Amino acid sequence: MLEDDANLNETVTEFLEDQGYAVVSVYDGYEAQEKLYESKYDLLLLDVNTPGINGFDLLKEARKGDVLAPAIFITSLNSVDDLEKGFASGCDDYIRKPFVLKELHIRIETLLRRGFFHETKEVIEISKNIAYDIKNNALIIEGETVSLGHKESKLLKLFMKTEGQVVAHKRIYDHLWDYDEEPSDTALRTYIKNLRKIIGKERIVSIKKQGYKFTAEK
Repeated sequence: MLEDDANLNETVTEFLEDQGYAVVSVYDGYEAQEKLYESKYDLLLLDVNTPGINGFDLLKEARKGDVLAPAIFITSLNSVDDLEKGFASGCDDYIRKPFVLKELHIRIETLLRRGFFHETKEVIEISKNIAYDIKNNALIIEGETVSLGHKESKLLKLFMKTEGQVVAHKRIYDHLWDYDEEPSDTALRTYIKNLRKIIGKERIVSIKKQGYKFTAEK
């Protein structure tokens, strides 16, 4: 998250961490740019008027550098021209200050549930004989399309977007189950079991008391 207001930065960071997210927070554009070169992130929260590089220019350059993560601008700017400029630079959503933290959380969850962002490839390889067709939301094994259940499909997309990372149980629950649904650990284990049967047990590793880690074949 890029936000130069220390109080707001701290408030949002603490709130998101309480929701189960790992947050990297910075206070100026140059520091944010360095972080984007160093690591991959699932989502970007960017203030616009920041020291160094402003949020618009930062995201525009990041998109040129194949940073695909969805981005939300957090800003006090409210003109149509600013809104147009923000989306032209590659953002996916816009939230104006002051805002309610719950609204921000809803926007984040909505974006993360959608799937792949700014991805130029149509197919992502999981292994030599397994691939995922982004456009058609289809798993392809040795040239044949394999049908997945709705929850299994959402879970696999989450794993592919977070490859190599430990995904916390809470984050998986929030991703798979809507607000009016009751998460189930038993159901989650079933979805994991179903995916392992299709893509291989070694692809999804359970990390005790933390979550799961997905690894594609390199």
